[in-house]
Amino acid sequence: MPITAFYAALLVPIFLVLSLRVINGRRDGRVALGDGGDPGLLRRMRVHANFAEYVPLALILIGLAESLGIGRWIIHALGITLLAARLLHAYGVSQPKENFRLRVAGMISTIAVISTAALACLLGAVSRGIGF
Repeated sequence: MPITAFYAALLVPIFLVLSLRVINGRRDGRVALGDGGDPGLLRRMRVHANFAEYVPLALILIGLAESLGIGRWIIHALGITLLAARLLHAYGVSQPKENFRLRVAGMISTIAVISTAALACLLGAVSRGIGF
């Protein structure tokens, strides 16, 4: 699954940056657990958690679709869209005055990737005779 591996590798730096933002916020606020009542830290935590909640499932579905022989251009389209969606969402939500349009665009695009990849997996599995 080289295409999925490529996009997974491109998503890792985003995850690490989001992780470091939480770590730095905790250090600066001297917060060991939770958000310590700091709305900025809570925002950082949610941006990071949202990435961690959606990206793994999307990558699994993209990888499965790739393993089922779904067209390379579809896999690339899913990967590029996921990458752009997560950047839009993270940037939009990370702003002190949230950019709601970017947040929504990021989430809609992420949901579209997950839905499309799931449909590709379903069609790929059925076309290969899943058997019961």
